[in-house]
Amino acid sequence: MNHKQNKISLQNAFTLLEVMIAMVIFAVGMLGLAGIQGLSLENSHTSYSRSQAILLAYDMVDRMKANPTGGSAYVVATGTSPTTPSKLCNTEACSNTEMAAFDLWQWKSTLPNLLISGNGQVVNTGGTYTITVHWDEDRTGATGTTCPPAAVTDLRCFTLITRL
Repeated sequence: MNHKQNKISLQNAFTLLEVMIAMVIFAVGMLGLAGIQGLSLENSHTSYSRSQAILLAYDMVDRMKANPTGGSAYVVATGTSPTTPSKLCNTEACSNTEMAAFDLWQWKSTLPNLLISGNGQVVNTGGTYTITVHWDEDRTGATGTTCPPAAVTDLRCFTLITRL
């Protein structure tokens, strides 16, 4: 009888060991899933930011094409704050220059609302316009405006070149 009791007690301990190993495997699997979920969220944010940058650059091109005679009035540097236009062209009649100022004001005001540290510039080189949108994709407080980014301290950028 003693031999039978030892066998039952040994089987119970072995079952407990199996359960503990299964719990460790399950915990490692759950940690892996949590890591994949975090990576997925990060990549989703990156994709969102890049999509917004592309849409904002094309938004400026559309504004410029709708007002082709206001071309040079659309030139603006990165870092300049949007100045409130003299007229709100969505409710008042505006000249081409006033429309360009209104468009820039709306565009420069929208950039930081849709992108982290969002900013943009429009450069004219002989009738070719380069629209660049900058943003802090990694949320590190980057401020540099080299495009493409040369260092970790540079903002991400999207550049669009067009002719009117």
